Amino acid sequence: MAPHTAAQSRHTDAPAPALVPAPDRRRAWLVTAMIVTFMVINFADKSVLGLAAVPIMEELGLSNSTYGLISSSFYFLFSLSGLLVGLFSTRLSSRVLLFGMTLLWSVAQLPVLAMASVTTLLAGRILLGAAEGPAASMSMHALYKWFPPERRALPSALQIGGAALGTLLAAPLVSWLIEDFGWRSAYGVLAAVSAVWALVWWRIGHDGPYDQARAGGGGRAGAVVVEGAGAVDGASPRLPYRRLLSTGTVLGSISSAFGAAWALSLSHAWLPAYLRTELDMSAESVATTISVVSGFGLVLLLTVSPVVDALKARGISSRWSSGAAQSLAVCVAGGAMAAFPFVEATAARLVLIGLAFGTVAIAIPLHYMTVAEVVPTARRGAVFGIVAGLGTLPGLVAPLLTGHLIDAADSPADGYTRAFLIAAAVMLVAGALALMSIRPERDARRLGLDGAPTDATH
Repeated sequence: MAPHTAAQSRHTDAPAPALVPAPDRRRAWLVTAMIVTFMVINFADKSVLGLAAVPIMEELGLSNSTYGLISSSFYFLFSLSGLLVGLFSTRLSSRVLLFGMTLLWSVAQLPVLAMASVTTLLAGRILLGAAEGPAASMSMHALYKWFPPERRALPSALQIGGAALGTLLAAPLVSWLIEDFGWRSAYGVLAAVSAVWALVWWRIGHDGPYDQARAGGGGRAGAVVVEGAGAVDGASPRLPYRRLLSTGTVLGSISSAFGAAWALSLSHAWLPAYLRTELDMSAESVATTISVVSGFGLVLLLTVSPVVDALKARGISSRWSSGAAQSLAVCVAGGAMAAFPFVEATAARLVLIGLAFGTVAIAIPLHYMTVAEVVPTARRGAVFGIVAGLGTLPGLVAPLLTGHLIDAADSPADGYTRAFLIAAAVMLVAGALALMSIRPERDARRLGLDGAPTDATH
């Protein structure tokens, strides 16, 4: 064979399109339904402490600072476990990872059923946080194995929508259990539901074909050629994590995740207590309000994701279609967070609360999408874990800080106001940094990924 010229090499050395087995659409959507349910349970588990905050604090005589410590303890190992599991995700199947995590969720609910105390609450929340740290990133990673890059916006939105749906469903259900059967009953029910999900997942939760791609020719009959599917035989460029994590797109996505996580951690830990003690709402009204906020977030998710897909189909860059959308969502939520403590009209205040705690839902699936565009598939699970681990660090700080601010202020209302203003400042800065930094097309070119098997579609 004649040697290639330099010009020929530039055209022929690029990795060939990856061949993957023809996808089973029915199984893909069944797995999607399971992962949505996974996220529903995940956020119900997270929400139970906040929804039961008032009766728990009254029964155990907890100060706001102690309750804040218990809330923040959920995040003691949350980020670390997200990082570690992300790094091991290339060696373990998503089936095994999600099964193990969900069994641990079930176990984590049990200590308070044996004896309710600060110690058992702390132990349960720390274990639950460690088991849920990788949940969002690893379930998204599992979902991506069933869909090609150009069809991921809707499944991604549904996955994150499961989080909003979890809070929407959990608020009335958990509140009913707490009011009629005591707050411990909610923990018992969630333990049973997690165990049942794990058993069902073990039977049907196999990894999808877009994780089994092989570069080169010779694909078997029925295979489909997928540009951008990740190769697992070394065809993907083995870029060091340092280069991937230092791109503006990954750093900006972490920033948007950080701002969104500050609001979400306050929502889980303190919003129910705030509505009940400062706005004098009944338990039923609090549950309804939390459900409405979550429903608003879900509607935004299901509305924005098709718009993002449509913009990309029309040639709008990812910087503006998915990057700007997540950045502006965090900024809008931050502005509402700064405003609502000073609004006296009940209806207007509730609208602003909905914007402050519901709008950030948009940022979560979109920061995974932007990261995936600048990361080879072989590195995706690990980088997702790192992004999730760093992006959720506010959960370690925000609930505890809020508890201290409430105890130190002249009145609880003043403490809440200071906490919400700090949250607003963090969110506005985080959103602005994300808007300036996220540029997937530019970063993919700089990393040499234009022709490589990544999740980007150019």
